[in-house]
Amino acid sequence: MNLKRLFASALVALGLAVPATAAPLVVGGKNFTEQQLIAEITSQFLKAKGFEIDKRAGLGTAPLRQALEAGQIDLYWEYTGTSLITFNKIEDKMDAEQTYAKVKELDGAKGLVWLNPSKVNSTYAIAMRATDAKEKGIATISDLAAKINAGEELTFGSNAEFYARPDGLKPLEKLYGFEYGRANVKRMDTGLVYQALKDGQVDSGQVFATDGRIPAFDFVVLTDDKGYFPSYAMTPVVRQEVLDANPTLTDLLNDLSGRLDDANMTALNSQVDVDKKSVEAVATEFLNTQGMI
Repeated sequence: MNLKRLFASALVALGLAVPATAAPLVVGGKNFTEQQLIAEITSQFLKAKGFEIDKRAGLGTAPLRQALEAGQIDLYWEYTGTSLITFNKIEDKMDAEQTYAKVKELDGAKGLVWLNPSKVNSTYAIAMRATDAKEKGIATISDLAAKINAGEELTFGSNAEFYARPDGLKPLEKLYGFEYGRANVKRMDTGLVYQALKDGQVDSGQVFATDGRIPAFDFVVLTDDKGYFPSYAMTPVVRQEVLDANPTLTDLLNDLSGRLDDANMTALNSQVDVDKKSVEAVATEFLNTQGMI
């Protein structure tokens, strides 16, 4: 523990307020809209509560986790399924509660505390244009697999991470018993997948279930009828050392987490990606609406 945090802990033990400059909190975030939003919301909220904040958003999943473990990041919001599969290499199928309990246990042993999960399940999903899906009679991933196995060539837009992840495309194809074929998989940046699907450059695409562009662009998410994708509950994860030095953080972040769900997260994402509002403005409006700042 550094000297600033030791000082902060001593003040707390004496029942004194901790000055905002005692221990700057480093808030991390990943490099897509939802993560940029939650990092900004968290930063603005904690600043309003007297904390000094150093926000470092725009990181990849692996570097962000490494930075948390190394003490370079104090807290960020992670998804339960990502920790279960990518960080802890657990491939057993679990429901949402089991997934949360397992990552809380495993990461807790590493000094990383999972606070209360939000009701945001930002799971991976496969989407199609609603009109195409209806015309082709595709409502589930099994329907999609059947069409491809019957000889229909359907293209798929994917970001590089999903293409290579252990909970990504290849294991999905294996479970459902089909292959797009290498020539039919178009790898691109996450944001470009939505535009490519909208413009008809691909027939299906990898999306995040809470992305605001899904309803805005009239996409339909195919039902994961074999339960391939685990729960991806968005949850604040904080280093134990940081919570020890800042005992009010737990209640503050749990309060924020309890206000987030699929509906309002999708709406927030849409304001940025569809309405082209700034991340900062959307975060401020949300916190004001919630009466949190």
